[in-house]
Amino acid sequence: MKFPQTHTIEQIATIISCEFVGDKNFPVEGINEIHVVTPGDIVFVDHPKYYDKALNSAATIILINKEVECPAGKALLISDDPFRDFNKLAKYFKPFEKATAKIASSAKIGQGTHIQPTAFIGNNVTIGKNCRIDANVSINDHTIIGDNVIIQAGTVIGGDAFYYKTRPEGFDRLLSSGRVVLENDVEIGCNCTIDRGVTGETLIKKGTKIDNLVQIGHDTVIGEKCLIASQVGIAGCVIVEDQVTLWGQVGVRSDIVIAKGGTMMGQTGVTKSSKPGVTYWGTPLQEVRSYLVEQAYLKKLPEFMKNSNKK
Repeated sequence: MKFPQTHTIEQIATIISCEFVGDKNFPVEGINEIHVVTPGDIVFVDHPKYYDKALNSAATIILINKEVECPAGKALLISDDPFRDFNKLAKYFKPFEKATAKIASSAKIGQGTHIQPTAFIGNNVTIGKNCRIDANVSINDHTIIGDNVIIQAGTVIGGDAFYYKTRPEGFDRLLSSGRVVLENDVEIGCNCTIDRGVTGETLIKKGTKIDNLVQIGHDTVIGEKCLIASQVGIAGCVIVEDQVTLWGQVGVRSDIVIAKGGTMMGQTGVTKSSKPGVTYWGTPLQEVRSYLVEQAYLKKLPEFMKNSNKK
């Protein structure tokens, strides 16, 4: 998430009441998660295991819970609770806006787009031309939708990310300040859920078609002309490249890449990144030919055991 204007590190430190290391005029342009940071961004880290990753990332401001040696060209914000203070910044720069109408006055709706009764269109949403938004669809704040998009009944676009920190008193949620972007010619089935990015965006690229009852997690990118069948669940921060097919009940773990042109057969558990153009099946996933050979041998195992006992 980029701020509306550049701030100094001194101003940011004042907002969250913490100390800083670096020139007081060091520029700060936004906050982001580590996988999407760019120079000028703040990234937070609260565990020594990840200090090096954060300090060596593209982020130039590190919100950290211990004073460490500051890399050249960067600055530190020293906080006793970086997770809490990251949330403070998200709330400060993108506070929750109450809805006052079924279609927000700040929403922009393109020519030829039809919105069915009982649909909800949130603040600062942009919808392109010739779209169809069915009944009971919720399109939450800051979502961007291209032209010729169909969203069927009951779908929720832009729900909060499922992202929690465990504390002694319970779970503390990381606030979501990102958005969802649907490009041209995307179709979304009934009762799907597409979570917005924590600080960046969840992106569905042009021409992709999604069946009913599909969950897509925060900051995931779905490529062009993909087919995703019913009851697929995709975790956050996944990259699905172009022309991928995911059949029913496929489950995809976070932080992996499904390569271009690949296919996941029904009920595959995608536990690691895949190769381009390959079909997979099973949990953990295997290339389908080797998986079928393995199943054929397993089927013959009783016969093998019987013959072995005769000897």
